[in-house]
This record gives sequence, structure tokens and C-alpha cells, in this order.
Amino acid sequence: MQVTSLHKHYDLLQSIHGDKNLVSVYGAGKINKPKVCFIFMNPTSRNISTSPDWKGLRAPWLGTKSTWKLFAQIGILSEKLNIEIQNKKPGDWDEEFCQKVYKEVKKNNYFISNLAKCTFHDSTNPSNKVFKEYRELMLQEIEILKPKIIISFGNQVSSILLEKAINIGETRKKSLDLIVNKKTYKVFPVFYPVGQGMRNIGKSIEDIKFIIKLIE
Repeated sequence: MQVTSLHKHYDLLQSIHGDKNLVSVYGAGKINKPKVCFIFMNPTSRNISTSPDWKGLRAPWLGTKSTWKLFAQIGILSEKLNIEIQNKKPGDWDEEFCQKVYKEVKKNNYFISNLAKCTFHDSTNPSNKVFKEYRELMLQEIEILKPKIIISFGNQVSSILLEKAINIGETRKKSLDLIVNKKTYKVFPVFYPVGQGMRNIGKSIEDIKFIIKLIE
């Protein structure tokens, strides 16, 4: 469920840019031509798999709740599984349950990742400079995955990925081209739906549902 060949490279950047007491968190899901590759910003210590003592899958949003509500509404996982997630405290997530969640993500043909895999204790965003250092590895990840489309979250991530200034208010439900090793991928920038971006979660859900219908 993960592109393990890139993990050592992400770990090197974690040692340079991330919190020295935390570890990298990698993308996970369907790794062979997923319907959608979702690209968020970077993990924080709210994700239980950022702990060096964690022995299970290291993947986005483990031990959290709000983003899985969005995923349930757009069909990445079932409402039944979402209810299980919402009823769990972070400490209740064990290795088996994390595998269960991402097996459903994989089964439904999605891949969830972050542009930067470096982790921090707080929610401070990495600088553009740090994001740019991860961009080449993200392109390699995309080249291996070969997703049907890419959905990038937020102006900053979308701008770094596409190497052009993106204002999502002006690009909603529109695709932009990303060329990776001579292959063109359609990228749809979407409002960031987490943290301060929660105020835009309704727009994010609306846009993602619209985008997914285009490829079904």
C-alpha cells in the first residue's frame, strides 16, 4: 500500500527539516493506477504514526477524525468505518485498525499523501523552501503511482506542485496540467479542508464530488 522505494529519501529530509523526536509519514492506499491521488501539506504529531515507537503503518491522518469525515462523504471509506473512527480516541488506534482503514482506501481505488512528509509537534506549515525540496520526490511518487487524476489541497501545495501561483477561488473545478517524465497529469486544486481551512470544507466536498464524477 506504499511506495517504499522512496521512504529512505523522505527519512533523510525528515532528519534535516522535521522534529528530531518524530519520524516521517508516507503516502498510502492504492499504489497501482489509483483513481485519485490526494496531496495534502504535511503531518503533525496528532498523527499517531509520527512516534518512533509506532510499529505499524505510517500513513496520513492516523489517529485523527475530521479528515475521515470528509473522506466518508466523498466515498473513500464507508460510513460504517467512519463511525468506528469517530468513536475512537487517538490511543485506541492500533496497528490492526490502521491497516483496516487503509485497506478500504486501497479497495476504493484512492491514494492519500502529503507533499512534505516531514513531521512537527505543532501545526506550523513548512516554508516554500522546504516544500520545494520535497517536490521532486512527490513527482517520483506520482510517476510510480500513475494516478488517473490528482487533487491538491490549498494554494501553497498546489502552487509548489504546479510551479505557478494558484488561487483556488479562481480555479475551482478546473484542471491544470502537470508533466512528469513526458506524461501529463490533470491536477485539480481544492480548498484545504483541515484546521483553519475547516471553514471551506463544504466547498472542498462539493468540488471533490464534482471532480470524481468527471472520471467515473
